[in-house]
Amino acid sequence: MFELIGIPPQALFGQLLLGLINGSFYAILSLGLAVIFGLLNIINFTHGAQYMMGAFIAWMLLNWVGIGYWPSLLLAPIVAGISGVIIERLFLQRLYHLDHLYGLLLTFGLALIIQGLFRNYFGSSGLPYQIPAELRGGQNLGFMFLPNYRGWVVVASLVVCLATWFVIEKTRLGAYLRAATENPTLTQAFGINVPLLITLTYGFGVGLAAFAGVLAAPVYSVNPNMGADLIIVVFAVVVIGGMGSILGAIVTGFGLGIIEGLTKVFYPEASATVIFIIMAIVLLVKPAGLFGRTA
Repeated sequence: MFELIGIPPQALFGQLLLGLINGSFYAILSLGLAVIFGLLNIINFTHGAQYMMGAFIAWMLLNWVGIGYWPSLLLAPIVAGISGVIIERLFLQRLYHLDHLYGLLLTFGLALIIQGLFRNYFGSSGLPYQIPAELRGGQNLGFMFLPNYRGWVVVASLVVCLATWFVIEKTRLGAYLRAATENPTLTQAFGINVPLLITLTYGFGVGLAAFAGVLAAPVYSVNPNMGADLIIVVFAVVVIGGMGSILGAIVTGFGLGIIEGLTKVFYPEASATVIFIIMAIVLLVKPAGLFGRTA
């Protein structure tokens, strides 16, 4: 079958794996953006910098404190989430009743500040982060070689994404969050601390970005520009899935990663733009996004 289209099966499945890896990061980052926008109505342009912070926190924990990869998967999102709570308390709370543009401009400025601080201290060259010993090597599947760590990235991202969807859509806490978004005054009247709920939600969204950063650290070099290189694509993913749609962020993230990987096989020249082409088509056909709700 593969010979008929002139593509070696190793190349095809290799690009599919690469697409799944990219899709994993698209999904978990767009999920964090969707959570923040859907529940806070803030377009968080700082998300790429917070993803970069997660990778750097893991690197600093390893090289400065001696804390390895597995504890960093928990500690880095917590540290980054706390920084997100501080940002929300100091800055974002003042913008909730203003136009979305103000939040976008503020978070864009914060992203430049954070990125600049890390660039000034660490430089622009990448810093290596080793794959944990338990996940080194790979599996020979016959038709392709599957590196253990890359398989772990796909599984971990999928588990975190589905767990987040379940909590928000199927639990009482998720119901409180949705109610606080739709009618904060009424929700507050039932004794629910809406400002605290919103603050913790933003911190959780930032933690998701940092978790993705820790996953990315052994795959890509840890450098201050890693978030800036990814955030535009992730915003496109969010727009295609539907702004604020949790399920849309997950499905679209993984799906577009696979499409991007296949494009590199069949038409490499379009691989860098295929997601934006799809975004333009979706906006023409369904402006609210594939899973978005029309106002």
